[in-house]
Amino acid sequence: MPYALFSNDAKLSKAYPTAADVWKIARKSGLVVDVVSGQDNTGPRPVLDHDYEIRPCQLEPHEDPARNKADAERDAQTELQLAS
Repeated sequence: MPYALFSNDAKLSKAYPTAADVWKIARKSGLVVDVVSGQDNTGPRPVLDHDYEIRPCQLEPHEDPARNKADAERDAQTELQLAS
């Protein structure tokens, strides 16, 4: 089942093969913050900022989650090369 980033009922991202893939894209986009709970001694945990959520989604016509993931990885690699 593909996953995407949502705000309320609006789909904000492309579909990706797993929720972990969407977390990775959200973190890279600056949408993930680390919070510390006063009741939890395990340290900070990542949460999505601004009430975003990652959940299963319906694919758009002709959308390929595997291709979306490959495109995102290629874009990230290109950004690394340009930064060095």
